[in-house]
Amino acid sequence: MSATGTAPWWRSAVIYQVYIRSFADGNGDGVGDIAGLRSRLAYLKALGVDALWINPWYKSPMADGGYDVADFREIDPLFGTVAEAEQLIEEAHRHGIRVIPDIVPNHTSNQHAWFQAALAADPGSQERERYIFRPGRGPDGAEPPNNWASVFGGPAWTRLPDGDWYLHLFAPEQPDLNWQQPEVREEFESILRFWFSRGVDGFRIDVAHGLIKDPELPDLPPRQHAEHPHWDRDAVHDIFRTWRRLADEYGGDRAFVAEAWTDTPERLAAYVRGDGLHTAFNFDFLVASWDAKDLRTVIDDSLTLHNAVEAPATWVLSNHDVMRHASRYARKTVKRWSPTEPYRPDGPPDPALGTRRARAATLLTLALPGGAYVYQGEELGLPEVEDLPESVLQDPIWERSAHTDRGRDGCRVPLPWSGRTAPFGFSPDDASAAPWLPQPADWAERTVQAQTGDKTSMLELYRTALHLRREHPALGDGTLTWLDSPDGVLAFGRGQGFTCVVNLSAEPYPLPEHTSILLSSAPIENALLAPDHAAWLAV
Repeated sequence: MSATGTAPWWRSAVIYQVYIRSFADGNGDGVGDIAGLRSRLAYLKALGVDALWINPWYKSPMADGGYDVADFREIDPLFGTVAEAEQLIEEAHRHGIRVIPDIVPNHTSNQHAWFQAALAADPGSQERERYIFRPGRGPDGAEPPNNWASVFGGPAWTRLPDGDWYLHLFAPEQPDLNWQQPEVREEFESILRFWFSRGVDGFRIDVAHGLIKDPELPDLPPRQHAEHPHWDRDAVHDIFRTWRRLADEYGGDRAFVAEAWTDTPERLAAYVRGDGLHTAFNFDFLVASWDAKDLRTVIDDSLTLHNAVEAPATWVLSNHDVMRHASRYARKTVKRWSPTEPYRPDGPPDPALGTRRARAATLLTLALPGGAYVYQGEELGLPEVEDLPESVLQDPIWERSAHTDRGRDGCRVPLPWSGRTAPFGFSPDDASAAPWLPQPADWAERTVQAQTGDKTSMLELYRTALHLRREHPALGDGTLTWLDSPDGVLAFGRGQGFTCVVNLSAEPYPLPEHTSILLSSAPIENALLAPDHAAWLAV
C-alpha cells in the first residue's frame, strides 16, 4: 500500500525477484526449491519487501531454466509440488508478502502435451493450429518460411521430418503458440484462474510483447519502419484487456506486470492503460548509461507517459537476463545498450567503482515515484560471475551462439547465505550435491551472515532504505520535482520534506539545504557529496 493506505499496493510496491533455482536449496540436491524459499521468508520480511516475483516453477524439461513449460498446472519436481506452492503462498501472506509467479504465454516446451499432439498430427491439422507451423520456401520446402531469427541465435524455425517448419523465437525446445486461435486464449485464461484460485496475487508476463505475429509472416526487412511482424503488435492489447477483466473478478488488487521490450516509452505506456495491465518493467532505466542527463531523460519520459495513462512507473536495475548492475557500473564508462544485442562489457571491471555506483543507484531507484524491483542478491552487492568455466555453462544462448555469447548464467549463481566456504548455506549441511553453478570463493565476505549488522554493508543499506521508503510519507507512489543542480548531478524533491541527490559528476557536490541526512550511500564529510554517491535528505 502507499503511505496513505488508500492506493492499490502495486502502485508503490517493492517486489523481490526470486530466481528459484538459485535462491535457497531445501533438500540438498544443489538446486533451489520451494522448501528453501519458505525457509527464508523471515529474511525477506525483515528486508522490507512487499511481494515476491518467482521465476517459472512449472513442470519443465529445463531447456531454458524453466521458461520451457510442459505443464502450467504442475510444479516441477525439482522445486516441489502444487501443495507446497499453496503452503508458500499462505505463509508468505502471513508475513505480509504477496506472491507473483511468472506466466509464460508466448511459447510452451516441446514436451507439452499440445506440442506432442501436434507432432503426431498431420500438416494442416487442428493440433498444429495451436502453434505456428508453415511449409518451407523453395522448390522442396528446404528453406525456412521467412528470415526471422531466434533471440538465442540462429534461425527461428525448425523443420520436422514431414517437411513442416515450426516457429520458435527462442530455443527450438520452445515452440511459439498461435494466439490467433481461440483455444489458446481460453487455455491461458483457465491457467490464470487455476493459480488465482490458489491465492496468487498476480503474474509477471514473460515476453508480453511477443504474443501476436503478423499472420502473413513477412520477412523482417533490414530496417524496420512499420509495425514489427512479431514484436509489440497492437493486437496484443486485446489479450491483456481480457486478462485485466479476469483479474478484477478475484478482488484483492490482483496485478500483472509486463515484460515488454518496446522501441519507445510511448509504446510501453500502451500496456498500462486503464483497461490493460497494471504495470510494466521500465527497461529504458535498466539500460541507461551512468550519466545524469541520460538518466534524467529516461525518468522524465517514463513519468510523463505513465502519468498520462494514470499508471505507476516501475524501476529495475537488474534481473535474471542481464549482467548484474554492480558489474555493469564497474566499468569506467557505462554506455546505454540495446536489449536486441548481447551486453559486451567495455574493459575489465573495477569492483570498488561498481559497488559505489550500485549503492548510489539503489538510493536513486528507491526514491523515484512508483514501484521498484530488487533482483535476488543485489541486496548483497553480488557482482556478475564473469569467469564461470565453460564446462558449467547451461544457458542455451551459449550453444546457440556457437560459443560467442556466454549467456546469462553469470547473474544466476546461487546465493551465499552463511559460512566461509561453498555452498555458503545455499544448501543444507548434509547436501548430497554441489550447487548447480559454482560460487566464487570470495563470496564468503558477501553472505547474509557476514553483512548482517555491518552498517557499511550493502545488505544494511538495502534494509535501511526499504524501511525508510515504507515509513516516509513522501516515498512510493506520487510525483517528483527537479531541483536546480549543476551538470552531472540529479536532485529532486518528493514533497513532504524529502530530497534525493545523486552525484554522477567527477567533483564533490555541496549538499542543498537540509535539516538532516536520512541515509547516504557512504559517509558524508563537510556536507560534500562525493562522486558516485547519493543521499536522502530531510528538508
